[in-house]
Formats: sequence, structure tokens, C-alpha cells
Amino acid sequence: MPGGPERKAFPLRADPALWAAVERCASAELRSVNAQVECLLREALGARGVKLKAPVTRKRGRPPKESKS
Repeated sequence: MPGGPERKAFPLRADPALWAAVERCASAELRSVNAQVECLLREALGARGVKLKAPVTRKRGRPPKESKS
């Protein structure tokens, strides 16, 4: 991803019922399943007292138009 932080990809094996529950939660919160899993991991780590930096937010939408001068 150009210009953004590097993201770690990894395969995850999960019980189908657990995965279905994560998909439902993601849908209810208008997130992708990947974003939902990351959110749940951050919440679980926070509950255990693990402090993390706030995630870097990405700009959404179209990039600004370049002016022709």
C-alpha cells in the first residue's frame, strides 16, 4: 500500500459458527470482517491492559483534483 503503514497478513482458521458471528457483527457495524477482527482484537487486548497506539486512519473518498494552472 503506497504511502501507508505496512499491514501484516496471516491465515486464520476459525470455527464456522464463530466466523458467522463475526460476519454478523461486522455487517451490523458496517465494517469489513477484517476490520471487525482487528477491532475485536484491539478491544480484547485493551481489556487485558495491553496499551496500543491508536490505529492510523486512512483518508476516504476521492483524492483532491490537481489544479491546472
